Amino acid sequence: MRILRFCLFFIVVFSFFQCDKVEEKVLIPKQSNNFVWIYKPDGDYFFGPDTKHLKEGKWYDQWVPNDHTFVKDETGKWHVFGITHPLVDVKPLKGSIHEGEYASFHAVSSDTSFKESLTKYHYKDLPKILAPKDRPGETLANHAPYIVKMDGLYQMVYGHSPIRLAVSSDLHKWTPKGKLFSDKDGARDPNLLFHEGVYYIVYCSNKSVRMRQSKDLINWSESQTILTTNKFDPESPSLIFHNDSFYLFVCSWDGIWDGQDIQGAYQNKTYVYNSKNPSNFGTDEEKEITTLKSHAPEIFQDENGDWYISSVEWPYRGVSIDKLTWE
Repeated sequence: MRILRFCLFFIVVFSFFQCDKVEEKVLIPKQSNNFVWIYKPDGDYFFGPDTKHLKEGKWYDQWVPNDHTFVKDETGKWHVFGITHPLVDVKPLKGSIHEGEYASFHAVSSDTSFKESLTKYHYKDLPKILAPKDRPGETLANHAPYIVKMDGLYQMVYGHSPIRLAVSSDLHKWTPKGKLFSDKDGARDPNLLFHEGVYYIVYCSNKSVRMRQSKDLINWSESQTILTTNKFDPESPSLIFHNDSFYLFVCSWDGIWDGQDIQGAYQNKTYVYNSKNPSNFGTDEEKEITTLKSHAPEIFQDENGDWYISSVEWPYRGVSIDKLTWE
């Protein structure tokens, strides 16, 4: 009988540790590499003010998007917002690839199912938002919007430094609320995660990704460096919580570009890091688990719980979507 009890005890203990081992497994994101080109910008008049090569009020056929965000409205329709500016037609392009990034594009789906919106050119342009004339007194740049809903309002953080806030009740009309914070080494490409009652904002700085915390999106903690990148300049971080751990997706800029082809300046290598602690993703490849193909990716779930990764300017101008699974 004692032997039988010992065997049963051993089986229970072994099963417990086996279950614990399964729960501790780090899932690796895998993309299908079958991008759907959902949004191609329409031609438009430049919102101004004038730049070296762009004129306010002039029509430009080609517009280039960059860092962006997806959000679902109260009717169930999906919207996408992001950096935009006319394609500058000069040779060489170097020095002009981000010229005129002063407002955000706004496009919307006609479907309430994200899956059904994944067809070519499905998302349609709406008027651009938060041009300099709509936010007097701010720096001209309007970069990398990210939107969450809190207290009945859509809350948009955007950069670059200072990181700023704007609010809207309908995703169409936006009211600037001013500066949130700056960083002595620069702050760009903000991204938000709401987890267990706390907002985590991650952003890029000098050879690093940094993070601050807040409970109200107004008052922020001091910055922490959560990833150090000696091998490349980080861009477009995206922080998510999945499978009981944190994942940080970071696009890279390695400085290698011929200055001629604009797509070469929008590099599509995205590093993925995993950590139990959102404050520590290590240095370089210390906590790297894989790489993906995307420029300025957003990582998000639809209403059915399916995962996606987005990309701009690669493989097509505009916004493209690829399916993401976890293995």
